[in-house]
Amino acid sequence: MLRLPVRSARALARAAALSALLVPLAAVPVTPQSLLLEKVLPASLAAEAANAAIDACQRQGYRVSVALVDRSGVTRVLVRGDGAGPHTLDSSRRKAYTAATFKAPTSRLTDNVNSNPAAVGLRDIHGVLLLAGGLPIQAGAEVVGAIGVGGAPGGNLDEACAQAGIDRIKDRLN
Repeated sequence: MLRLPVRSARALARAAALSALLVPLAAVPVTPQSLLLEKVLPASLAAEAANAAIDACQRQGYRVSVALVDRSGVTRVLVRGDGAGPHTLDSSRRKAYTAATFKAPTSRLTDNVNSNPAAVGLRDIHGVLLLAGGLPIQAGAEVVGAIGVGGAPGGNLDEACAQAGIDRIKDRLN
């Protein structure tokens, strides 16, 4: 009987385990793919949209914060307007995150949860805020990010200010 040193036996066991994991991968056909190309919302446009949203709300007497996130929900711009409550930073960021990750206005998602008992679990997803005021930002058919506004005395007012931010940059989103 051949006796391997303990060290060699362990290495042999590891190699056997690794090959057992890799064998199923060998059966998967590999097709060549090219790199994916994604449009990115530049920081300058994100900042311009945020300022336009704050301006729109300030003209109406609302003190808000605005967040813009990329397609993955990562914050690009976060601005607390003059006099806005500290809680508005988090709410605007979470509204933008929600709009970006679901690729839909948060008002629509809120309506869906309120009318569809099967969707109630969306409320429990970390980072999601189901209040109106978040809108996806599109370049053609592609969602490139989202804007969220928090602090106006109603989600519909937050959403109107968010739309003003998008409107400021929409001609440069293609």
